[in-house]
Amino acid sequence: MKRISICFAVYQNQGALKPLYERMAHELRTYFPQYEYELLFVNDGSKDNSLNEILELKEHDKNIKVISFSRNFGQMAAILAGWKYAAGDVIINMAADLQDPPEQCTKMIKEWEEGNEIVISYRSTHKTSSLNRFTSRVFYKLLLPSAPPGGFDFALLDRKALDVINSLKEHHRFYQYDILWIGFKVKFIPYDKLERKIGKSQYNSFKRFRNFYSAFLNVSYLPLRILSFIGVFVALSGFLYAINILYAYFAKDTPFKGWAPIMILILIIGGLTMLMIGIIGEYIWRILDEVKKRPNYIIDKRYE
Repeated sequence: MKRISICFAVYQNQGALKPLYERMAHELRTYFPQYEYELLFVNDGSKDNSLNEILELKEHDKNIKVISFSRNFGQMAAILAGWKYAAGDVIINMAADLQDPPEQCTKMIKEWEEGNEIVISYRSTHKTSSLNRFTSRVFYKLLLPSAPPGGFDFALLDRKALDVINSLKEHHRFYQYDILWIGFKVKFIPYDKLERKIGKSQYNSFKRFRNFYSAFLNVSYLPLRILSFIGVFVALSGFLYAINILYAYFAKDTPFKGWAPIMILILIIGGLTMLMIGIIGEYIWRILDEVKKRPNYIIDKRYE
């Protein structure tokens, strides 16, 4: 029998896990009795009672598997671990906070049965703030123009597609980019992202900006290109200004009576130089991080 794997990245989701499991198991048992299934929960160092809740559920359902990290390594690490250890012929990655409705998985699996190797559920509506919706649209417009407006997190991958994703070895990952980059037959379907009713989101503005910055450096050479153009513009401007000063010198009409022009040039050129060095340094740091080959996560214990 073919197997369906559903992967959940769990972090501080106490209270949401039991209703999530009940709804997900109901969908799979009702609409796909011809398949085996596994529910793979990756506990990303939760400090609440999330792990114990999952283990209680596991006592009543042998199809539940659990991976528990030694500490919090972040959502991306939890997603990668789920993908690595999922054994299914088809794998769905979804949130554990009930904002992604389990009922949407039924639609995604049916699209997979129609021959689509990647099925992406994108948010047609969601209950987040206007600022978050705006920044998400800008983020994906800049980095993934081919993605739906506002991007996506909820995705199904056929085993063939997932094996390719798992073969990628970069330390810093932007998985939405990876999914679209590998190709294969993709189907986009909309859904309504629900309001979070249990618990509080751990995804604050700082994490949003950090993820944007990391993804931007990971998939785009645009910062280096922009700096190159700025460097050419500043150098050309400085050359033209130097000609102007030289002309004024021979015309005995020296334009500076003080230090202001010199200080302005020093500040502008010095600031641009520091900016360029800083961004280049970010790329060098990423090269160093890749060379170290440290794991994205450390597993404390697996519950099979």
